[in-house]
Amino acid sequence: MAPSSSSKSSSDLNPRTTHYEFMGPPGALAITIGVPFMTYALYFGCSEQTGGCPPPIDTAVIIESLTSLSFWKSLWDTQATLIYLAWYTFVVAAWFVLPGDWIEGTPLRTGGKKKYKINAFSTGLLTLGITFGVITRYGPQALSFIYDKWVGLVTASILMSVVQAVGCYLVSFREGELLALGGNSGNPIYDFYIGRSLNPSIGSLDLKSFNELRPGLILWMLIDIGMACEQAVRRGGKATDSMWLVLAFQSWYVLDALYNEPAIFTTMDITTDGFGFMLAVGDLAWVPFVYSLQARYLVWNQIELGPVNTAAIIAVNLLGYYIFRAANGEKNDFRNGRNPKNLQYMTTERGSKLLTSGWWGRSRHPNYMGDLLMAFAWSLPTGFNTPITYFYVIYFAVLLIHRERRDDEACEKKYGKDWEKYRKLVPYRIIPYVY
Repeated sequence: MAPSSSSKSSSDLNPRTTHYEFMGPPGALAITIGVPFMTYALYFGCSEQTGGCPPPIDTAVIIESLTSLSFWKSLWDTQATLIYLAWYTFVVAAWFVLPGDWIEGTPLRTGGKKKYKINAFSTGLLTLGITFGVITRYGPQALSFIYDKWVGLVTASILMSVVQAVGCYLVSFREGELLALGGNSGNPIYDFYIGRSLNPSIGSLDLKSFNELRPGLILWMLIDIGMACEQAVRRGGKATDSMWLVLAFQSWYVLDALYNEPAIFTTMDITTDGFGFMLAVGDLAWVPFVYSLQARYLVWNQIELGPVNTAAIIAVNLLGYYIFRAANGEKNDFRNGRNPKNLQYMTTERGSKLLTSGWWGRSRHPNYMGDLLMAFAWSLPTGFNTPITYFYVIYFAVLLIHRERRDDEACEKKYGKDWEKYRKLVPYRIIPYVY
């Protein structure tokens, strides 16, 4: 019988974290400040309102703005905040009201398993249905407010991130709370950022998995639709082919993630990381307002690609999606005890099995390669007049390399010499023959 939480002491269940990531508390503090700053900077540094992408750089104007109380007040928009709160309330209500299967996650250190409700895809479809109904009834101008209230919506999402991160940090001190192994250092700055509580919940609503897919990811798609509507209004009702590509690529990515919701419950975000400011601000602010940069740029830089360039960009995206989905399909089948392709694998001393052929024989994270190809395809419709619209590709590459390094380190500790053997069988990390 698996040991229960009552049979284990708190120190056994929640050992003190002895290894820092992100350069420890100084790095955690820098990122806690830097992520909101960068979210605003990508707007002011690539905006029609500020004069371009990038706008003309005037140090005196920048200093004057940052030292002006009126500038800081302009970041707040009461109406935008109420709109954001209404949006968040809607997705919470959809989680409760819409039907969905309940599935179990991976085993916890307590010996039990947490249950999750699966209805993210139906929430996305409901959102799209309402959105298209509004556009049909009132025209594309009905969603122009997203473009106009961008800064206020960003502020509201960051505020929601702070509130949730603070709340989850305080709740983590309740007796019996299961903590993340990496978030119990005792340093409040670091633990607040990295996440101290492993699975903070309100009743049966798991905050971490809920925020991972619903309020930010679906909002990203909704923002893209709003940007297409704003461009269409300016062009007399017709959006450019470049805008359609960005909207189609990113909406497909979001809907695919929502449809494959069960797959997230084996990811490091869910099984290992705590829910702190890192995940909160990433899910609620960074994803919807940074990942939609290309669509926002195309509102006022209205690029027509033509059929040849459009076809080429579609090919890049489809290749990335094929690699991403095929690799994840092999992994999920194998983890669930199926091996339809008769893939080769090695068995570790712990009894675990590691794939060494198929996509997972080409590199240790082939799904990341697919992700990067798709990210590149999402930026290509913006052309090459500015590097800023390729920020997402660069950022995503850094993120995935860091994540791969974290995973490699964790697996080395878990499998020991078997991991060394596995790395010889599969030497490439992400891109075969390159990295």
